[in-house]
Amino acid sequence: CAFSTAAQQRSTGDECGPEDPSDEPKHPLSDCALEHKAIKLEEQVRDLTERYRKALADSENVRRRTQKFVEDAKLFGIQSFCRDLVEVADILEKTAESAAGHAEPSDPNPTLKKIYEGLSLLEAKLQSVFAKHGLQKMNPVGGRYDPYEHEIICHVPAEGVQPGTVALVTQDGYKLHGRTIRHALVGVAVEAQE
Repeated sequence: CAFSTAAQQRSTGDECGPEDPSDEPKHPLSDCALEHKAIKLEEQVRDLTERYRKALADSENVRRRTQKFVEDAKLFGIQSFCRDLVEVADILEKTAESAAGHAEPSDPNPTLKKIYEGLSLLEAKLQSVFAKHGLQKMNPVGGRYDPYEHEIICHVPAEGVQPGTVALVTQDGYKLHGRTIRHALVGVAVEAQE
């Protein structure tokens, strides 16, 4: 019967809007149920807020790590190239030392002296280019042994030096922006055993 009247009212154009309280069934929720629902919603809001904050912190950490990775790639991207170039610098240095040993001031051959001067200039220029790009030669003689920068190849008697200090260097070490790219091969002073 109720359905037929509603159908008749619609067909006749007599519509009931939502303002009409007579058609809507009333299901009043108790205050206890409303409070329980409000507490549940507040817990959900707190949980979602906490998850949002964690996600925001995680994304900030990822951004910082990515930025650090990019900066390191810019600084140390030439690391393997520098390792190879350092070997060339060693050869150049040894050649200049050899030429210096053979070039005597009284030598009538000026060509050898010019070769030595050229090699010295070339070596100085190469070291300035290294410095420009953050590559530095380590000078460990007289300093304490550091396993992160030095590789021990021999022990020498400590005569006038403190045991544990670097007494001689057989191959120079290099750092690129503070990071060791080649360890110095050193001899470390030890107490003389009798």
